[in-house]
Amino acid sequence: MKLYDSPMAPNPRRVRIFLAEKDIEVPTVEVDIAGAENRKSPYVDRNPMGGVPVLELDDGTWLAESVAICRYFEETHPDPPLMGEGAQDRALVEMWNRRMESEVLIMIAQVFRNSHEFFKGRIPQVPEYGEACRGVATKRLEWLDQELASREFVAGDRFTIADITALCGIDFGRVSKIRIAPDQKHLARWHEAVSGRPSATA
Repeated sequence: MKLYDSPMAPNPRRVRIFLAEKDIEVPTVEVDIAGAENRKSPYVDRNPMGGVPVLELDDGTWLAESVAICRYFEETHPDPPLMGEGAQDRALVEMWNRRMESEVLIMIAQVFRNSHEFFKGRIPQVPEYGEACRGVATKRLEWLDQELASREFVAGDRFTIADITALCGIDFGRVSKIRIAPDQKHLARWHEAVSGRPSATA
C-alpha cells in the first residue's frame, strides 16, 4: 500500500490528519505538483483527473478523492470513528463534511486557483470568479462562527472528518489572505483546539 502525497495541497493533508487520528502509518510517495508531475504519465495513468492524493492498495487498486480514501480507512480501521456511528450520526457527519468541503474548502481553493501565480498558464484563470469566491468564503466563516457557538466541534460533540476538512480549508486560506476575523471568537476557539491536536501537524 502507498499513498501518493503532496505537502503543498490541502486534500492530501486531509488524509494525513485522518490517518494520524487513527494511528495508521502508510508509506508515502511525494508527488511534485509544482513540477506538474501529477499532470503527466505515469501519474495520470493511475488518476486521469490528476489530483492528489491517490492511494494504491496491495491488490493494485487505485483510489482517488480524499474522502473516498478516508472512507476506506474508516471501514478497515473503525476506531476511533471519524465518519459517524449509526445511521443518523453518519448522515449528520456526512452533511457537515459536505458543507465544509463545498462551502469552505472549495470556495477558498477557488480563490487560489483563479488568482495565484502558481496556476498561471496551468489552468484558465478567472480572477473575477476568484474574488466572488473570496466573498462567499468570508461569509461562510461568519456562518461557521455562529454554528460553533452551540457546540464544540463542527458536527457535534466530538472530532470528525468535518473538522479535518474545515481545518484544512481555513489553513489553506492563509495563502490567499483569508483568515478568521478578530470578532469570530467561536471559530477561533475551535481552530485553536483542533490545531492543537497532534494530528494537525501530519
